[in-house]
Amino acid sequence: MQQATAMSQTTTRAAPWRPLAILTAGVVLLHLVLLQSAPLSLRFEEPEVTRTFITRTVVFQPPAPKVTEPVRTAAPAPAPRPAPPQRPLREPTPVASAAAAPVTPPATIAQGADSSTQAASPVPALPMEPPAKTEPAPPTVIAPPAAPDTQPASTAAYAIPGSTRLQYVVTGQQGTQPLQGVQAEFLWLQDGQQYQAKLDFRFLFRSLRSQTSTGRITPDGLSPERFTDKRRTEVATHFQRDKGKISFSANTTEVPLLSGAQDRLSLFLQLASLIAGNPAAYPAGTVLNIQTAGPRDADTWALVVGEPETLKLPIGETVAMKIVRTPRRDYDQKVEVWLAPSLGYLPVRVRLTEADGDMADQQLRATSSP
Repeated sequence: MQQATAMSQTTTRAAPWRPLAILTAGVVLLHLVLLQSAPLSLRFEEPEVTRTFITRTVVFQPPAPKVTEPVRTAAPAPAPRPAPPQRPLREPTPVASAAAAPVTPPATIAQGADSSTQAASPVPALPMEPPAKTEPAPPTVIAPPAAPDTQPASTAAYAIPGSTRLQYVVTGQQGTQPLQGVQAEFLWLQDGQQYQAKLDFRFLFRSLRSQTSTGRITPDGLSPERFTDKRRTEVATHFQRDKGKISFSANTTEVPLLSGAQDRLSLFLQLASLIAGNPAAYPAGTVLNIQTAGPRDADTWALVVGEPETLKLPIGETVAMKIVRTPRRDYDQKVEVWLAPSLGYLPVRVRLTEADGDMADQQLRATSSP
């Protein structure tokens, strides 16, 4: 009895844990239900990424041009090789052999001493060197294809002077002032095919004016290609024979190119070559009409052959043939040149007179090898 009572008390004291067990079992059961309904794998949502758009410009280059190989055809039979083009002499040398002796035309100073090129004020004359006399190089003779009784320019014989150097004393008048102390030097070079001529006027070591003429030597004598005239600036005259015209760098009007045309420097050499080729064909009174180009224009000059004269020059007494260009218009320049037979008809004196009375007189004082 006591034992039963003890067990009853024990049961009564143990009863409070049962609700707790039931509660616990319920919680476990609830969790099981929830776990069965949950997904087996967990996903983390990626954070929203802000995307930045970058733009760029694409430039399309045009395709490279397609190079096509030129169609090659059989080369035609070679034509006869033309003569090499003639070039201006860079360093002309005098012709040494007599067989190809250079032609020495009367290298006169065309318009070289006109008043604008002279010193502005009188200066004391320079002491003159003792006259020197050197025999010029033998001329180059160009014979005509035939020997007609008349002497037309197209069939004239030419004896072109050999390379040489001529030195002049220049005197004259510029306005009210006398012209003194000026020297002129003319350098003539040719090799039988090409020529180069240069005329310099100097006072002490200063150049007052310079003229040049370059061109070819042909069966008709000299054939100028370019003429220049330089004082403060340089102007040029071009003989465009392929186009039949003469043009000027001074922007003046072009003129037709006539047969036998010369410039104001080559003219005197052409006259010397022409007369030296057959002096008997040019007696006193003969008129030679030659188109003559200057730095800005070109005109036909009527040149009249005069009687021989004996001149007293710095180089000594010399017999020379006088040729005159008489002005046709009020502003034309008068040109007088004396060609000496003893020097292959090179010019030993040139006198230029302007319409206003200014005058320059070049007189030969020495000759030498170039």
